[in-house]
Amino acid sequence: MLFSGICLLTKDVKRLSDFYQKILQTTSDCDDEIHQEIHTQGAFLAILKYDDADGRNSNMNMAFTVDDVDTEYLRLKDLDVEILDEPTIRPWGAKNMRFCDPDGNYIVFRSFPKR
Repeated sequence: MLFSGICLLTKDVKRLSDFYQKILQTTSDCDDEIHQEIHTQGAFLAILKYDDADGRNSNMNMAFTVDDVDTEYLRLKDLDVEILDEPTIRPWGAKNMRFCDPDGNYIVFRSFPKR
């Protein structure tokens, strides 16, 4: 079985898609107000209009592995993204930082420092 992607439900597809394209430095498959898929090297990130979306999902983090979490931390600060947890080495060896998208979904950027 292959995990192929995840879909976020939102009231504002364009706003959320623009945010993810900016922080992931990528593009979307289209530019409409109902559905977009964000291109990544792994699974896809779909964004779907859902008028009853109620915001923050505190039961989930979306994690993206990056080359250098410290570099990404500085880049996101320059984009005025509010960082919840600054880059920190976790007990399992990953260096993580956590922030939210405009709908309040948790996002983790992580890297694995060389030993």
